[in-house]
Amino acid sequence: MPGNTDAARINESALLVLRKRYLIKDSDGEPVETPEGMFRRVAGFIARAEEQYKEGDRDRAADEFYSMFSNLEFLPNSPTLMNAGRELGQLAACFVLPVEDSLDSIFDAVKMTAKIHQSGGGTGFSFSRLRPKSDVVASTMGVASGPVSFIKIFNTATEVIKQGGTRRGANMGILRIDHPDIEEFVTVKNDPKELRNFNLSVAVTDAFMEAYQGDTDFPLVNPRTRQIVKKVRARDLFGLIAEAAWTSGEPGVLFIDTVNRHNPTPHIGDIEATNPCGEQPLLPYESCCLGSINLARMVSGSQIDWERLRDLTRLGVRFLDDVIEVSRFPAIEIEEITRRNRKIGLGVMGFAHMLIRLGIPYDSPEALSIGRKIMHFIQKESKAASQALAKERGVFPNFRGSTWDVKGLLQRNATTTTIAPTGTLSLIADTSSGIEPIYDIAYARILLGDIEVKIVDPLYREIEDTKEKHELRARLFRRAYEVAPMDHLKMQGVFQEYVDNAVSKTINLPESATVDTVLDIYLQAYRMGLKGTTVFRDKSREHQVLSCGAHHVC
Repeated sequence: MPGNTDAARINESALLVLRKRYLIKDSDGEPVETPEGMFRRVAGFIARAEEQYKEGDRDRAADEFYSMFSNLEFLPNSPTLMNAGRELGQLAACFVLPVEDSLDSIFDAVKMTAKIHQSGGGTGFSFSRLRPKSDVVASTMGVASGPVSFIKIFNTATEVIKQGGTRRGANMGILRIDHPDIEEFVTVKNDPKELRNFNLSVAVTDAFMEAYQGDTDFPLVNPRTRQIVKKVRARDLFGLIAEAAWTSGEPGVLFIDTVNRHNPTPHIGDIEATNPCGEQPLLPYESCCLGSINLARMVSGSQIDWERLRDLTRLGVRFLDDVIEVSRFPAIEIEEITRRNRKIGLGVMGFAHMLIRLGIPYDSPEALSIGRKIMHFIQKESKAASQALAKERGVFPNFRGSTWDVKGLLQRNATTTTIAPTGTLSLIADTSSGIEPIYDIAYARILLGDIEVKIVDPLYREIEDTKEKHELRARLFRRAYEVAPMDHLKMQGVFQEYVDNAVSKTINLPESATVDTVLDIYLQAYRMGLKGTTVFRDKSREHQVLSCGAHHVC
């Protein structure tokens, strides 16, 4: 591999992934680009957007973008790192495609999914409009096969398409809880061979939660005829969801009415689905680009560097708005609504490492206070940055009638904040992922579908293992399974308070957790006003992305 990188701080595991999946290669498959070269390529290409505006300064923007990349203070989503300045030019990570109740719509969506996956994006779908299994098909006098059978077609298509030679496709499949096929959907992944390229979530409504609280029956409705097909006991159905999640980690739950109460453009349409990890609710055909600030690098001594955090927040918003300007989109429908709403998702990674550097345990009141203060600050500064861009470049075209119009706040972007999982990005930045606690001191991690790396927490090595330091280590390095479920939820809650979109957060459970524990997590998440939640019980899958045990380094 030619040259060297000024970011000698990039570790060997990160270099392995960069060389295999991100850096430009020659015809023999050998990298011809360094990480430094990748950062310069991305910074220079995105900065081209600045030339379109009177106040823009391309060279200055390129230098500022490169600086925050090379210092590992901020990284954009993977498609931007992979595709900026290259032929594909598709830079967004998150897409939602509509699936209507016709073969034409279904297979048009399959084709568009293939294009998106080829370019490195992930796709989400609501299958709730499809008629249920055994319903009539008038054109053939046959019977319908139902949503789950069509999800399997999307899954197979994904299986044979590598995302632009960079990563295997990821999907989110969503079905409303009032769909007649909901029980089949909920239990399909109890078979570990099924739908390996899909995450699944149930769109849970307020009406269902009311039926659950009142212990009443809940109607399942044919979306084609709007007729009630049957009624089920709400508590039995929610128990089935909890049992399936206990068994396989899926489905998650998406509180769809809560999501739409926070929809910034209700005049354009309702939100029915999210991206693959659930943090980005989107309208049909909408896409979004994401980027994350590395909070671990925002600690100076034992203090948070608020000034640098402000600078990065404002620069990150400008960068992500520029991404929309220069991105190529897989279809005209996607380009149109993406440019009209201009949603961006600025988030964070390295939160657990920030807490460790500050000497604060993850599951403590102080940690919740820091989380709330950090996200409140980022939200406020991101709105100020979007307002400044609106004055310079104009509001997003669907602004009139939006919630921002009602509030009288000029905004360039319908949304500015999202908390993504940052799986690979946090590895590149050598920090903890998203707002999660550390998984373990040492563990095995599967990246991009097929790369297994051994991870040893970089901060753990910094604290010398003496008798005096042993207690400090145990207090600060709280593993994901050592954090109580309610402490996980509380952390998700304080961030969600100040996030436009949603929060990717896994409630990690020990192998010994019960189905009742899962059910209680769902109930508490709804009561807290969260947009959704996902649980994962250790060893509930034969193959899992993060793992400890005798065969690994933990």
